[in-house]
Amino acid sequence: MVTGAKGMLGTDATALLRDRGHDVVGVDLGDLELTDPTAVKAALDDVDVVLNCAAWTAVDDAESQEDAALVANATIPSVIAGAAAATGTRMVQISTDYVFAGDATAPYAEDAPMSPASAYGRTKGAGETAVRDALPDRHLIVRTAWLYGAHGNCFPRTIARVAAERGAVSVVDDQVGQPTWTRDVADLVARLVDADAPAGTYHATSGGETSWFGFAQRIVAAAGLDPSIVTPTDSTAFQRPAPRPAYSVLGHGALERLDVAPIGDWAERWALASAEVLAAP
Repeated sequence: MVTGAKGMLGTDATALLRDRGHDVVGVDLGDLELTDPTAVKAALDDVDVVLNCAAWTAVDDAESQEDAALVANATIPSVIAGAAAATGTRMVQISTDYVFAGDATAPYAEDAPMSPASAYGRTKGAGETAVRDALPDRHLIVRTAWLYGAHGNCFPRTIARVAAERGAVSVVDDQVGQPTWTRDVADLVARLVDADAPAGTYHATSGGETSWFGFAQRIVAAAGLDPSIVTPTDSTAFQRPAPRPAYSVLGHGALERLDVAPIGDWAERWALASAEVLAAP
């Protein structure tokens, strides 16, 4: 079962798992009341693995609506995990780089202490804790970051559109991370499940690192425009309710120790993904 199956990641995960021969039930808003333990337990009765992609991802809105974000990002994972504990189901919980403060200078290890600086990060961290507590031996926490894909609003399509409409765009150069294709995250989740990975936390981000400015230059070039129309600025030019991590690079040590290949270099993966992502409506 994939929850949040119509979202950017959920759509790719559902399609990829079906392509690989898995029997997949996709669940989205209106299909199942995910806060109802009885309903969720009944839905998981014949499910081997549940992949929870359902989440509140509006980072800024979470600052003023943290209680609502907590329901989506912590209560629902807790309910799913409790039902999974009763039915013998394994659970994959998608999480985020925002569980860290973003003030590191080297990639965050999977076991680095969580220290979220935003409401979104706090609620996602609470979701991680709930899943670990309910399913100590049957959980996979899979953190990702800087997601883009063909089935939802994302940074590449926004930048390409703005650059084409205005002929220029300014993008922050003081936030560093790992642009990551949703299809690659779905593939890594499938490989972890197929490998019967031990319970624990894994990082599903591309290799290497870049700034939003560096990524924007690659996006504009892929859109057939001159990358010189992208100019760098800093975070003070874009004041938002939620603080953004300055450093969102996640390490992949747990995958390497398991001999599961991490996702490839971000620039190589973007080169492969760009045509599909930018062509999406």
